[in-house]
Amino acid sequence: MQKPCLVIIGSGGHAKVIVEIFEETAAFDIVGYTSLSSTEPLFHYPYLGGDDALPSILASGVTHAFPAIGSNRIRQRMLVQLQILGFSLPNAISRHAIVSPRATLGSAIAIMPGAIVNVGSAIGDGAILNTASSVDHDGRIGACAHIAPGAHLAGNVTVGEGAFFAAGSCAIPGMNIGSWATVGAGGVVIRPIEPNSVMIGVPATRRLR
Repeated sequence: MQKPCLVIIGSGGHAKVIVEIFEETAAFDIVGYTSLSSTEPLFHYPYLGGDDALPSILASGVTHAFPAIGSNRIRQRMLVQLQILGFSLPNAISRHAIVSPRATLGSAIAIMPGAIVNVGSAIGDGAILNTASSVDHDGRIGACAHIAPGAHLAGNVTVGEGAFFAAGSCAIPGMNIGSWATVGAGGVVIRPIEPNSVMIGVPATRRLR
């Protein structure tokens, strides 16, 4: 049976990890990648053009696409574009991740090696759960949020759309992190975080801009 064809959107380090995850699953035939910044081959996969090439790529029979872009805002915009064009958006879930069968997953989600998603959690479209991060029971991760390597969320934590938990940060149970907020590397969240704020330190406090 022929595998569906998949195009990778992006060419950086994040895209490399995504490619290897899809190679592990062997569920798709990766035909190449698109990028606005690089035309060099991504491993052995060819460059197919920029964003303007996506309609013709879809018309050629490539039905699936994955936005392998680290920036939350750029990934959000690309996710919308791919949905409008009509691509199917699979999840990239490493076989070395642990995901509860009672978790709810959206589409175009990246779950990297060593990541854990526990029972009752819901992960929004385009979210990234990076290497060795964890979302404990009944977590809520908003669309296009990014839980960075080694970041850990205790139970019942809600992370809003586009929020960024930097490497090694953590949150105690029941915290609510607002949309597009940032928690700096190693930050410890012990109180709710307002949308669009930047929190750093132990415990995490608001950084004045």
